Amino acid sequence: MWTNEQQNAIDAPIGDIIVTAAAGSGKTAVMVERIIGRLTGENPVDADKILVVTFTNAAAAEIKARIMKQIIAEIDKGAGETLKRQLVLLNNADICTIHSFCLNVVRSNFNKLGIDPNVKIGKANDLELMRKKALDDVFEEHYENGDEVFLRL
Repeated sequence: MWTNEQQNAIDAPIGDIIVTAAAGSGKTAVMVERIIGRLTGENPVDADKILVVTFTNAAAAEIKARIMKQIIAEIDKGAGETLKRQLVLLNNADICTIHSFCLNVVRSNFNKLGIDPNVKIGKANDLELMRKKALDDVFEEHYENGDEVFLRL
């Protein structure tokens, strides 16, 4: 059922792993299979101790939903208490986007970073306005200062 590359990703030793492939190549299925293996394997890891970082909220939600679906299917087949516990712990698993992961790290360490703990991820429109304002400010400053290189540009 799995290609050699997919099986290698599923069976890779416990540790950090990066899965990259084209859309529709089975990345999500491979990730789910790998995670289920870690949750149910010889030395199981608790679901709330895993970290899965994706680029989109949809991908994160899909991975979590598929893990949940597979765990429930195994429970329905008569799997033991371990999987029931994993199902509960899955709610606290870090399966998220890179943005939300970084935001969580920043919020958890705001005091060390010296920033407001209410920091948030900027919305695309707000960020675009901030970029335009920054560019306008730079242009205005160089223009007012008579910067020769800038004026020639």
